Amino acid sequence: MGREPFTDFYEILQVSPGADQETIERVYRLLARRYHPDNQSTGDAQKFDMVTKAYRTLSSPEKRAGYDASYESGKNQQWGSFLKGAPSDGAEGDKKTYQAILSVLYLARRRDAENAGVGIFQLEKLLGLSEKHLDFHIWYLKEKGWVERVESGGFAITANGVDQVIEKDILITQDKLLPLNNNDEEKMP
Repeated sequence: MGREPFTDFYEILQVSPGADQETIERVYRLLARRYHPDNQSTGDAQKFDMVTKAYRTLSSPEKRAGYDASYESGKNQQWGSFLKGAPSDGAEGDKKTYQAILSVLYLARRRDAENAGVGIFQLEKLLGLSEKHLDFHIWYLKEKGWVERVESGGFAITANGVDQVIEKDILITQDKLLPLNNNDEEKMP
């Protein structure tokens, strides 16, 4: 029997892995109200089930500890599997690599807008690519103005990079449960 695909419960609830119980509960209540099947305007049973499953895991200290123990390897598997099968050379492989880098940096910026840097080692690990392979892609993204080096030494997506992710719909992750232009987002952590 195959291994179940990795599900990022933190991403589903749109909280960082360091979020406290109060934040997890607050976000869950907001999302549960929004996606509850009885909600005539925004109800979505599938999203409600995903949010509830994520909450049940992250709100229980025992379940969360078990989940956190495998979280890093699950994230690596998720990003690595995206790039598998992509041609290592050529435009199609480059495009997938750009999308993956921008997606990682976009998610980092969304989680912590002020401290959004992702180091090259972390990118290597998440994407399963060598620093040598990433050098060209980082250079290109920097030249386009979509990525910048930050004070910490890592890389972060710029406003132009965010525009590219949104306009071209290149975010490589699960369906976003919180839209970017929602007034409720002001209440989010």
